Amino acid sequence: MSEAVRDFFDGLAKGGGRMLRQVSGTVRFNLAYPDRVDHWLVSIDQGRITVSRDDVPDVDTVIWADAQLFLRMASGEVKPLPAWLRNDFTADGEFRLVIMLERLFAPPPDARHPREVAAHRNHRAPADRRQPSPGEVVPPSGDGELP
Repeated sequence: MSEAVRDFFDGLAKGGGRMLRQVSGTVRFNLAYPDRVDHWLVSIDQGRITVSRDDVPDVDTVIWADAQLFLRMASGEVKPLPAWLRNDFTADGEFRLVIMLERLFAPPPDARHPREVAAHRNHRAPADRRQPSPGEVVPPSGDGELP
């Protein structure tokens, strides 16, 4: 078993996922290595997460993924939903829990909160938002041609 995979699941159990207070369900991750498949059971009960190594057959959703792809999702390098839509991994069961994967995994390394971006835009240099002085002729924006 990969230590990075174990660390990811240990972190889920200790710190929980992001924004999962209204989520309940069970997801079994079947992670494929060249010589074996590891099973991880993630149980979510109103945001409380427990993790085990059980191969429980009766779960809400089963995720089949290559272990390397899983690690890339866990680090935020690959977003789960687009990866699933590209068929990089497969899922069987409740679609809502596939969508919820975005909340379990880290955001991309260069991601910023929307409020942070908005605050940065509001603090631009005054020259970026300069208003024309009275009587100043302002050229039209664009290439000047009418549609």
